[in-house]
Amino acid sequence: MTAAARAHVVVAGGGLAGIAAAIAVAEAGNRVTLLEARPRLGGATTSFSRGGLSIDNGQHVFLRCCTAYRGLLARLGMTGSVTLQDRFDVTVLRPGGRATLRRTILPGPLHMGWALAGYGHLSISERLRVVPAALAMTRLDPAHPDLDGKRLGDWLAAHGQSERARRVLWDLFTVSSLNVPGDDANLALAATVVRTALLSSRDAADIGVPGVPLGELHGQAAADLLGRLGARVRLGAKAGAVEALPSGGFLVRLAGRGEAAGNGAGEVIRADGVVLAVPPDAAARLMPAGESRTRAGRWAELGSSPIVNVHVIYDRRVTRLPFAAAVDSPVQWVFDQTGPSGLRTGQYLAVSLSAADRYVDVPAARLRDGFLRALEELFPAAAQAQVADCFVTRERRATFRQEPGCGRLRPGAATSVPGLALAGAWTDTGWPDTMEGAVRSGLNAARELRRSMPGLRARDVVTTGAPA
Repeated sequence: MTAAARAHVVVAGGGLAGIAAAIAVAEAGNRVTLLEARPRLGGATTSFSRGGLSIDNGQHVFLRCCTAYRGLLARLGMTGSVTLQDRFDVTVLRPGGRATLRRTILPGPLHMGWALAGYGHLSISERLRVVPAALAMTRLDPAHPDLDGKRLGDWLAAHGQSERARRVLWDLFTVSSLNVPGDDANLALAATVVRTALLSSRDAADIGVPGVPLGELHGQAAADLLGRLGARVRLGAKAGAVEALPSGGFLVRLAGRGEAAGNGAGEVIRADGVVLAVPPDAAARLMPAGESRTRAGRWAELGSSPIVNVHVIYDRRVTRLPFAAAVDSPVQWVFDQTGPSGLRTGQYLAVSLSAADRYVDVPAARLRDGFLRALEELFPAAAQAQVADCFVTRERRATFRQEPGCGRLRPGAATSVPGLALAGAWTDTGWPDTMEGAVRSGLNAARELRRSMPGLRARDVVTTGAPA
């Protein structure tokens, strides 16, 4: 078959979802054009330069159970650029004290038993009451529609979990993964997190962190691979409209003046298939007339939740921990970004604040004062260190709002228009809005194109890859 006869797929959106879809389609031998409105790939996982350092816009981690994301890293050749724990091990700080959650070698879910037994931030009676609640959660079916409408906090309270236990144990994992206050989290998604990561195989929750800037780990690596696969990556190019042709196929018009004009504004691209790997509001605007506008309009009801990051660079090292969680403190999680940023002297700590509605509009100066004090309470050595720099990054629409009822609003990859698929961590992947969910959505979109486009070259699309 000649190059001209190969199916041509346009992927709109160059985040992890779009990257995963584009790679899967291109690896099967199809022509691919990837459109990204910004000047780089990576979407919400990106880096920028400040004072000679590479700064990630926010801290992103993954777990060993994130098989689709780890598979993407393997395809990108970046497995060696992340660090994955040999054993789940988290230090949980509070002002004046600390505790450790470290799994054992016992099979799941027993592997977390000893970790919980030594968790000093809870009383012995509170720790004992966690066990039956955890076992009850293993019996939940996240796919059951009843769970979608329930709050995690209500379920935990009904299973004997005190306010204290919910704040200093359950919130450690659900707030950071679901990006809403712990009690308000969607029970189905919370059950997915807890069952999959904490209560399944003993190594599922082992934590992985990037060893290089996110822009290098995802954006540049993806651009390089797609180039080798013969895909065309167009940066600064935004899809402005998608038209389904009566004879089959699509016309994709690039945004013109007044529509965030970019590279090739007004140009029309002919495509055999399209993947919309963009946020839900943008996907709804781009849907051609053949798709239900009522259905697409409901996607906006997913809402959004912000994440705020406070970045602090000290003139000396203030902790040896690569990362830590915190309780009884405004700090939620803190990560040592010294190495990935390229800092040669001192230490760079990044404080990650999920469910950050209370912080997203607070002036940077106030956040600086409050979090510098909070870090000194957790790391006494910080009180003797000089602050070389302190700044704030904000992702106002970091994730969709993963509260009760969100499941019924999440569409699958398929649309009513053959050859048009949806991708994005907001679609129905069975996972929360995470890097893993984003990659799974891209693979789902590639599968949907294979199903609905007879002329598409296909190969098996799996969610697992080489171990990271």
